[in-house]
Parts: sequence; C-alpha cells; structure tokens
Amino acid sequence: MPATAADNASIYSTTTRSGSVRGPVFSLDTFTSKDYIVKDFIEALSDSAIPARRGSGPGNQQAAFDPKPLIRTFEHALSRLGSLSEELESHENELSGAVRRAEAQHNQNVDSLGRKLEQAIDNFQRLDSSLNGSISDGADQDAGGNVAVRIGERLEELDRQRQRAQDAKFLIQCWMEVSEKGNLSTLEDVRRLGGGDGKVRCAHIARQLLKISTRLDPEGTPHLNGNGAKGPKKRPGAGQSRYPTREIIEKFLESLEKDLLKQFDEFYRRQNFDGMRECAVALRDFSDGASVMALFVNQHQFFIDRSQLITEEVAGDNETWDRLQDPDAEPPGVEPSLQSLVDEVRIVVQEESAIIKRAFPYYDEVLVRFLQRVFQQSIQQRLEMVLDKANQLSSLAFLRSLQAARSYIAALVDDLKSHGLTEHPEPVSSQVAATLDQQLDDLFVPYFVGSSYIEREKKNLEELYSSLLLKFTIYHSRKRKMPTTYFGSLGQRGRELISSARDAYMDRLDSTELPPSQKAMLMRIAGLKDTDSEKKDIEVTDEDGKLSLPNAKRMLKWLAEGVGRGLELSGGNETPKDVQALLTLLLSHMGELYLETALDAAADHAAAQESMTKTPPDLTYLSSLRTAISILHLLQTSTQTVLLPLATPNLTIRREIEKATTNSLATLEAKISTIINRTLDAALAWVTRCLAQQKKTDFRPKDDDDALTSLSTETPACKTVTTFLSRVATQATASLDGRNLALFLAELAKGLRSAVLEHLRKFSVSLAGGLVVSKDMNGYVDLVRGWPTGEELEPGAMDVLVEVANLFVIGPEALRERLRGGGHEAMELRQYVMRREDVGSVGVQAVLTAL
Repeated sequence: MPATAADNASIYSTTTRSGSVRGPVFSLDTFTSKDYIVKDFIEALSDSAIPARRGSGPGNQQAAFDPKPLIRTFEHALSRLGSLSEELESHENELSGAVRRAEAQHNQNVDSLGRKLEQAIDNFQRLDSSLNGSISDGADQDAGGNVAVRIGERLEELDRQRQRAQDAKFLIQCWMEVSEKGNLSTLEDVRRLGGGDGKVRCAHIARQLLKISTRLDPEGTPHLNGNGAKGPKKRPGAGQSRYPTREIIEKFLESLEKDLLKQFDEFYRRQNFDGMRECAVALRDFSDGASVMALFVNQHQFFIDRSQLITEEVAGDNETWDRLQDPDAEPPGVEPSLQSLVDEVRIVVQEESAIIKRAFPYYDEVLVRFLQRVFQQSIQQRLEMVLDKANQLSSLAFLRSLQAARSYIAALVDDLKSHGLTEHPEPVSSQVAATLDQQLDDLFVPYFVGSSYIEREKKNLEELYSSLLLKFTIYHSRKRKMPTTYFGSLGQRGRELISSARDAYMDRLDSTELPPSQKAMLMRIAGLKDTDSEKKDIEVTDEDGKLSLPNAKRMLKWLAEGVGRGLELSGGNETPKDVQALLTLLLSHMGELYLETALDAAADHAAAQESMTKTPPDLTYLSSLRTAISILHLLQTSTQTVLLPLATPNLTIRREIEKATTNSLATLEAKISTIINRTLDAALAWVTRCLAQQKKTDFRPKDDDDALTSLSTETPACKTVTTFLSRVATQATASLDGRNLALFLAELAKGLRSAVLEHLRKFSVSLAGGLVVSKDMNGYVDLVRGWPTGEELEPGAMDVLVEVANLFVIGPEALRERLRGGGHEAMELRQYVMRREDVGSVGVQAVLTAL
C-alpha cells in the first residue's frame, strides 16, 4: 500500500500550534526505499503543509483556500532536494575516482602476473627440452630424460636379475638342506615368519624343489646295498641324495596346505577378508585352489542348515493341493517350501558373492562352484520332492507344479543375473551367466527328454475330456443302439449298454493306476458320486445328452492352459509338433465325440420327423443347433487365432493342421446343413399334410351365408398351416441367427409358396370361393412378411399367391388384361384360370382361346 501522510510522520514535520509550517525533513534514504512512490511523496508534502482543522462547523467548511503554506513547503522541499543533489554528485565523484584508482592497480597486477606466467612457461620449456634431449640444440641423443628412462629400465632389469639370483641361491640352499640334512628348516622359518607373502613364496619354492627332486632323485629313496636296511650304506652317486627328498617335500607341501586351509577357516570365521585372500592366493598352487574352494563351499552355514531340513516331507494345506489338481481352479503357484528355499538362495547368493569377491582373487571360479552346489544339492533335492508329491496327486498337479517351479527358479536366475553378484552393480560375467543358465536347464532336463512332456499333457487332457463327456457318451450310445421292439427287452438292453459303458470307464481308470485323489477328481468332473464306484448303472438324463457351451469353454480353457504351459516349459522347435498333437486331441473329442455325436442324433431325429402323419413334427432338437454353432465358432476361432500361429515355424505341420481343421469343420458344417435341410423337409411335409385336409367346399360355398362366414376368417387348413409355421419360425429364431436364420426362413417361405400353388391346382373355385382363397393367401403372405428373411428372399416373392387368388375373383375383361402378352407366365396362370367354376362361360373361354 502507498505510504500515507500518517506513515511519513517520522520524515515530515506537522503544523505547529501557532500555525507556522516547518519544512519537511528527508534524506537520500527516503528515495532509495523500495516503498518510495512519487505520488505518495507529493501527497505527504501537501498534507504536512495544510494545518489540521479543529472544528467541523459551517464556518470551517466555508474557509477560503490558502496557498501560502503549500508554496512555502514546496519551496523548502525544492531547496532540500537541491542540497541532496549536490551531496549525491559529490559522493558520485568520490566513487568514480576510487574506481579509476582500482582499475589502474588491477591492470598493474595483471601485467605482473602475465610476466610471471611467461617466465614459468619458459622455465617449463627449458626443463622439457633438457629431459627430452633436444637434438636441435646440438645435444647428445643420450642426454636428458631419455637417459634417465633407460637408466631406470636398466636398474629394474638388474633388480629382477638380482632377485632371481637370490631366489636361485635360496632354492639351492633349500635343496642342499633337504638332500644332505633331510629337512627344510630354512623354508620352515620363512613359512613361520614370512606372513602371507612368505607362505606363497614357500609354496612356490617347494613346487620347484619337487621338480628338482623328480629330475635329480627319480626314486626319491636312500640308496642301500643288497643286505637290506641294516647293511652298510652305499656311497651315493653324483647328484643323488641320501634322503627321500620327494617324500620330505610332499609332506612339507601337505603340511603347508593343511596349515593354510586351517588359517583360511579361522580368517573366515573372524571375517578377515584380507587374510582369507592371502591364504587363497597361496592355496592357488595346490590343485588350482580346489581344496580352498571346497572348504569354503562345504563349510558354508547355508548347506549345514539346509542339510537338516532337506529330509522334511513336503507339507502344505489340503485346500492348496486340491486347487492344484482341480482343472477349473486357478493354479496356486509354487509350493511354499520350494518358494522359501529359492527366496533364501536369492539372498544368500547375493550376500555371499560380495564375500567371495573380497576373499578370492579368482572369485568367478569360486562363485561358479558355489552356485553349482546350491542348484545341484539344495534346489534339485527339494524340487524332486515337490514334483514327487504332486505326481502322487494327479498328472495335472505334476504339470502345474513343474510350470510354477520352472517359472520361479527362472525368475531367480534372472534376478541373480541382473544383480551382478561379484560384478554388482554391473551384470554378471559371461562365465557366471552361462553357469546359471546351465544349472537351470540341468534341473528340468529329465522332465523334457524326448516326447515325455507332451505325452503327459495329452494324457492329462484325454483323462479330463473323457471324464467330462462320460455321461454325454453314455446317453447317446444308449439312444443310438436302443432296440425298438419289445418294451421289456428295450429296457434290459439299455441297462446292459449303460453298465458296459460305465464299466469300461471305471476299468480304464483302474488300469492306468491313477492316484486316488486323481480318480476322485475325474469322477467329480464326470458327475459321478463316490457310491458309483460300485458296478451298477449310471443314471443319465436328457440334459446329459445335450450340448453345453460351458463344457465346451471348459475344454478350450484346459487346452489353452496346456498350450501356454508348453510354450513356457518346452518351446523351441518342438512347439509345432506339440500344438499338432494337442489339436488332434481337441478335434477328436470336441469335434468328433462331442459335436458330431450331438449333430448325428439331431439329424436322426430330424429324419424321423419327415414320416410323422398324425402329430406335427417335434422340432425341439433345433435348440441344440445354436449351441452347436456357437461351439463350432469357438473351435474355429481358437484354432485360427491360437494354435495355427504357433505352428508357423514349420510350414509342413501348419499345412497339416490347416487341412485337418478344415476337414473337421467342413464335416460339422455339412451335418448342420443336413439337419436344417431335413427340418425344412419335415416342416414342408407337414404343411402338405395340413393342406391335404382342405375341404372341397371351402372354396365353393353353397350359399351366401356360408361365403360370408368363410370371409370372416381363414379356412381351417390355412389356420393349421400358419399356426404350425409360426411355431417353426419361433423355434428357428431361437436356434439360429444371422444369415443361417435368414436362409432357413427364406427356404421355408419358398417351400410354402410352392406347396400352396400346387395345392390350388387341385380345387375348383367359385366366385365367392375366390374371396376365401384371397383371405387364405393374404394370411400366408402376412405370415412370411413377419419373418426376418433379409436379402435371402427377394422382395414380393410371396405376392404371387395374391395374384393367383385374384384370378378367381376378377371378371373376363380384367382377366384378359392380366393375361395379355402370353408367354410362359401366362401359360402357368392359365392352369389356375382353368380351376375357376365359371371356366365354361363365354367370357372366360374367349380369354383362354386368345392365349
């Protein structure tokens, strides 16, 4: 907010009691403030110049304006501003002078520093030239830095030669000591006092002594005469030792190795990684460090603890195991004890890799040995126990456990690779990555040898499919083979057939030696009770013989699970063959055993309806067509979108799959077409029988009262036909859809048209009867007009019935006009004109003669 006059009270003076005005007081700080505003400054000056009014009466309100205080205030302010301006200018001049003096001093400093830098550069160049021995200055090539470098190299070479000479001297002293005195006291002193480097040196020298012993003293034993050990000693030949040098050296090396291993173990327990590294370097000369790596791995607490737990049985709650073997339930995942082991392995390996890197210079080899032990001992043993337990339950439980274990252990391998282990945070080395991949493959190789895996998948699906379709198969087998003669024989043979089918299924379960839990699961899928395990009839109902879309979806779901599992577990070049095997199984059960059986039964039922004479045909079997078409569509979609793309790598197998699928689908579609055609035949046959019930007097009423009564409604035959066809259309609409429904109703309409036209040729129609015919024809046309035939039935296809009916009611002149032009159509219509009751009249005969 702008400063008010009251806010500036500390800066500006106010009016005195006597009315005199004191000039405003302000300084440079007033104008440098952030809150300074010119308008507020002027207002403050004005307010300070006007004296405060003591009263509010009318006299004060009418007082005249007095500019003198304002003039004096502003004059004083201008005077003050002038003095401030002079003060500011003086201060500015002082600052400008100080800046010029600082700039001059800065320029002098820069010049001085520049001269010093040039001098340093010149000195450096002269030093560099002297070190490089510049030839341009006439100096010798061997002068300066080159000489220094060559002298240093020579000194290093002499030092190496001196060191080799000392090592050779020490080696000779040790050999003389072991060959003449039979001990290695000097080497023992170095071993005892030399620390880690001394032990490494001792191991190296002992190895060289062993080589010398092998060459100078091949036998490595004292040379005695033929009198035995107690005989006088034979003087050894030149270069031969009086003591068993090899044995002494080997004992020394063995003792040294044990000492180093013991020391390594002590360092490991104290977490002294530097000491462990020294011992590991020394033990590298002993079997390439195999002993120290074995010690490190075998003494690891992880293997000690796990060796006590590995004998525990695989536990788990019953609900989890039941879900594992239930094909309709989601798999519960990896077994808890195996999951716990893998999680612990992930933590232990990551932590131990850091220790290995600090304790071993050759850490990759140690890590590989450690990983091999973890996978081959701990994980493999627990994996085998879990899979054995699952295999005791069912084939599906085994396959699901195998998939879950493979996925979880593969995730462990990926996590270890990404962690880096000894290379953390970088990815693991190629050697460790190859080891991890190899260990993962070795764990599961026994379960994928040859075709063992896909055979398990096929066996599992076949058992599930057979169980699911058991009652369906029994129902249709009994219905197809049931005798139709004597009722008692019919019931007896039906029971025998049911019993044989049920016994065959139970015998197959027993012959495969399935676990009890798997048998119980398969019987549950088949809809059998525990009491059905005895040899007795299996009760089946009509519902068991119908197609079920949920059952078909279950079959496809089981297949999809098997395909997905196969891609995850086996994969590779065998995928097309595996897909072909599973597709063959699917086409066999869903295509042949399920769909074809149901369609054959429906086709037989439809064929039987064609010969029905007393009752309308039973078209209830049409309800199975919608389910069959839906299942067929699911089968085709699954094959095209899921299975065929997986067979793409092998063109031969893909062509075989396409051929088998096409043949199977074509067979099923042909059966559906057969059922629809037989349904049309049965429906039209019943229409013909209904039309045959038409009375001759229906189209020749005896009197006008009968004609009027007939005109009020359709004839009984027409009512029967329309009622029946309405029911057929309703059932077809509920069973078919899309183009299939339109084709069916269009063919039914065409058949109705042909039957009615043929029917009209059999009756003589009077003038009044022509009106009755028109009523019936309109009923047929209205019936068909309400059907969803789409484009399958041409527009106006049924109007010919109305046109034919008109031929019976129009007069001769209109009839002549209708038949004008002749042609094939006129000749066909002539047949209906001949059925007019007045065909013998002069007018009608004239029309017919003109044709």
